[in-house]
Formats: sequence, C-alpha cells, structure tokens
Amino acid sequence: MDYKACWDYQENLFNEIISQKIANRSLEQDQQVITKNHLLFVEHPHVYTLGKSGDTSHLLINEDELQQKNASYYKINRGGDITYHGPGQLVGYPILDLDHFFTDIHKYLRLLEETVILTLDEYGIKGGRSKGETGVWLDPDDFFKARKICAFGVRCSRWVTMHGWGFNVNSDLDYFSHIIPCGIQDKAVTSLNREIGQDVNIPEIKKILQKNFSKLFECELVLLT
Repeated sequence: MDYKACWDYQENLFNEIISQKIANRSLEQDQQVITKNHLLFVEHPHVYTLGKSGDTSHLLINEDELQQKNASYYKINRGGDITYHGPGQLVGYPILDLDHFFTDIHKYLRLLEETVILTLDEYGIKGGRSKGETGVWLDPDDFFKARKICAFGVRCSRWVTMHGWGFNVNSDLDYFSHIIPCGIQDKAVTSLNREIGQDVNIPEIKKILQKNFSKLFECELVLLT
C-alpha cells in the first residue's frame, strides 16, 4: 500500500479513537463507548521517512536520485530519525488505546521489540537490544558485528499509539545505503532472509508475529477482511 495512503488510514483510525475518548469524558460510565484497537500489517513501495527528531542530512540522495530509485520521501509525525520501507519489509502499525493495556510508553516499546525477538527465535535467530538504541539487533554487544533487523518509531497522544515497526524480512538492503539509518552511522542493517540464507514466507511470519503480539499484550486478535 502506498505510504501516504496508509499514513492517512492510520490517522483516521487514530483520530477516531481519540475523539471517542474525549466524547466519553462527558458521558456516564455505563454510556461510554469502548474504544477499538487495531494492528495493521503492510508492505510499502520504496519510501524513506524522517521522524520529528530526524536530521534531513541523513538522507544521502537528492530528489532526482530518489526518482531514479523509484522511491518517495516524507517527513512524518513519529519519533525517531530516518528509515526505509519497501517490498519485502513487513511493517506493523499497532493503533492502540493503551488505557486498555498499560500507560507506559517505555513498556510499550519493549513489548513491541519482544514481539520481534520472539519471532526471530522461531527462525533460529537470536535477537537482542542495543543499549540506548530502540530496535531489534543481532550481536548488539559486538561493535564489529552489530546489525539492526527491525526499526521502531511511534507516536503517542492521549495514550493512543500509531506508527510502529519496520521488520526487514525479505528486504532489498541496498536501499539502506542511501541513508544513515535511524541516524546511527557505525552499525549495519540486515534482514531475516540474509541471516537464514533463504526468503521467508510472509503469511507464515505474519501469523507468528500475531501470536507473539497476542501473548505479550494479553489480547485476542480478530482478523478483519
């Protein structure tokens, strides 16, 4: 799905939840409407996105070169710096009312990371965290081997979340060479198919991510078509 179209779709869901939370304040408890929660999975055409705290110099190509790479570029309203999305990367957008779960954004990010870490484990890959750097890494404690396999950037307002993760499953990693990923200059990126030596079945890994997300967030996911 086109990045901007999906961003607009997220914004609509996000704003619906916030509007309902505001409306509930003026209602008696037995009249309040329970807010909905969503987990979106998507792959985007080639696109670079820059978060609110990002540095524009971390995009290393100009507009003409973006067109040659058939890529687009957006400054967006999530946290974090610059990242890449594209075919083969499984993007997850949890749009949650954290009042249903816990009001702790640090815990929220750690559980998102853990969702990916548990999923990697089912493919025989040990994922971990790099101190002070949000994301899921391989060999994070080895300066020469550390490489990021999943990046995170979220927005949260009134304890409602949007944006999420970019999990390099079957990604074309060449596109990362045109940015300083997440503003981190001295560490590489990788993908699951590179690590295991073969492409990954996307429907299969979606089911595994759903299972682990449900377990960690103690919720039941209902598939909407």
